[in-house]
Amino acid sequence: MSIEAERLRWDERFSVEGYHFGTEPNGFLASQAQLLHPGMSALCVADGEGRNGVWLASLGLQVTAFDLSAIGVDKARRLAARKGVELEHIIADVNQWDWDARRFDRVVVVFVQFMTVPERERFFAGVIRAIAPGGMLMLQGYTPRQLEYGTGGPKQIEQLYTARLLREAFAPLEILHLREHEDVMNEGHGHQGMSALIDLVARKPPI
Repeated sequence: MSIEAERLRWDERFSVEGYHFGTEPNGFLASQAQLLHPGMSALCVADGEGRNGVWLASLGLQVTAFDLSAIGVDKARRLAARKGVELEHIIADVNQWDWDARRFDRVVVVFVQFMTVPERERFFAGVIRAIAPGGMLMLQGYTPRQLEYGTGGPKQIEQLYTARLLREAFAPLEILHLREHEDVMNEGHGHQGMSALIDLVARKPPI
């Protein structure tokens, strides 16, 4: 799918009333709150309507969030205003993002599974470069078993994650937590019902 087609797909999804994935943070991200501290810098990748970036900002982190959908970013800005927090919102695509411009203490990647395999390889390599020395990646995605549930996520098996795939992709990082599991999701209209999930927390070695 072209970038423009992907943009139109998300614009349509985010143009409806309400928030497609709700306004509360992703459950896995929220479970890692002990690793999040005021003053840290954080990058929220493909943050959609802003639920994760806004939550991180509410904890006192200095947040940069981007998404390819201008409609989603506009709703994220409104959510931030409603919650009384400030963060940097940018309209950008993962393939256009300058992964070398800045480094972040925390990089958050939640259900970013819409790329081709070559795009994903470049994306993962960029994510590693964007993590500051000693910083961490926090990632959640769907595994191939998600195709049996059909409760969200891509329909192409090559876009789904396995523990082996993530271990290989993020080999330069120290894996602190990597778990495949099944759980009931209740995150807006977009993530509802039993789901096949994979969680990753990995740390970049300090210099």
